[in-house]
Amino acid sequence: MVALAAMVLAGVGDARQDAKNPAPSATNPPGKRLTIEITGGDNNLVVENASVYLKYVEEKKIGKDKHYALNVKTNREGVAHIPDAPLGKVLIQIVADGWKTYGKYYELTDAGAVIKIHLDRPPKWY
Repeated sequence: MVALAAMVLAGVGDARQDAKNPAPSATNPPGKRLTIEITGGDNNLVVENASVYLKYVEEKKIGKDKHYALNVKTNREGVAHIPDAPLGKVLIQIVADGWKTYGKYYELTDAGAVIKIHLDRPPKWY
């Protein structure tokens, strides 16, 4: 009886360990992160504290598709890192004070890719 209880508790411990550390998915390997480098203007100035939005859709065969959005900020070097980025078609949008808003669809094939984006100044309104 005691041996049976010990085996059951050992199985529960393994299940808890698996829940904490799920198996990595085949679509994107763990540890790689998408790097987005943002510059702007004629002098290629780094754009710090810009909001970087990564939007993607997880398509399902049955039921509604799930829409996801990730939001990160750029550091002082104008670089934003997105851990475990999804592979496939994603929308990258950039919003920064004093710069024209940017948005474009990208096809990600490597989770550790580096994407360089150049922003322009907004047009002058008179």
